[in-house]
Amino acid sequence: MFNKISIIGCGLIGSSILRAVEEKKLASKISAYDKSSKVTDYLKKNFSVEICNNVSDVVKDSDLVIIASPLSSYKEILLSIQSNLKENTILTDTGSAKKEVNKIINNLNLKNVNWIASHPIAGTEYSGPEAGFASLFKNRWCIISADKKVSEDKIKFLEQFWSKLGSKTKFMTFEDHDYVLSLTSHLPHAAAYSIVKTAINNEDKFKDDVIQYSAGGLRDFTRIAASDPLMWKDIFIDNSDNILKVLDNYSKNLNEIKEAIKNKDSKKLLEIFSSTKKVRKEIIEAGQDTDKPGFGRK
Repeated sequence: MFNKISIIGCGLIGSSILRAVEEKKLASKISAYDKSSKVTDYLKKNFSVEICNNVSDVVKDSDLVIIASPLSSYKEILLSIQSNLKENTILTDTGSAKKEVNKIINNLNLKNVNWIASHPIAGTEYSGPEAGFASLFKNRWCIISADKKVSEDKIKFLEQFWSKLGSKTKFMTFEDHDYVLSLTSHLPHAAAYSIVKTAINNEDKFKDDVIQYSAGGLRDFTRIAASDPLMWKDIFIDNSDNILKVLDNYSKNLNEIKEAIKNKDSKKLLEIFSSTKKVRKEIIEAGQDTDKPGFGRK
């Protein structure tokens, strides 16, 4: 599909892309870079691809460059690679926020480069290259975003790439992407961090009991709250405007529940709980989860 693919950042997502590209033979040549020497050592031991010691070298002659590193590292990476990007190459990423990244790209005014943002909606609570696996993107959505000046052919080519990795693709504007993700992903993570922090207090004499007898609700929130802290710190900063708006709405809804409890308003509580129950059914019907006991998780 490509003569050469370059992957910058080889944690969970980057190493999974690397595995999938190798397995499906989507490139004649693959090169990879990670600033961590520990990750680099892992890559050298487990992959038969070109491992570069310099980020600027990894993109030379590459037809597709994928940045799969934390959002806070993008500017430094782009400044380092811009002079070595091949003419007409496709430059993409895997980040969970797009507006700020797009500003950086536009300010750099990259010549003859096709910047098309990607966001594979896939992942686990684990991080690092050892956590990656080739089927991570199977039957998952990948959101594609690009300016109008980018050719449809290039966008379709990138969509085909993600399809070959097993993903379903959807095109969104940068702004729509960040708003939708603030609701579907960023808000649940903010809530999870807050809930786990509230439930697990190191000075609480019941801490061990809370952990020992965690019901499904708290258990599932701890899975979300175990996500990579560095990655999520960057997301909350880069998409801060949208996240703050949805957190304001979340606070209002939480206060509504508090007032209903305070007033022992069973009618209001039943109304709130009934209105949200149908969302679960709609998510299952959309193929985003299963109705098996335990949410289909082992």
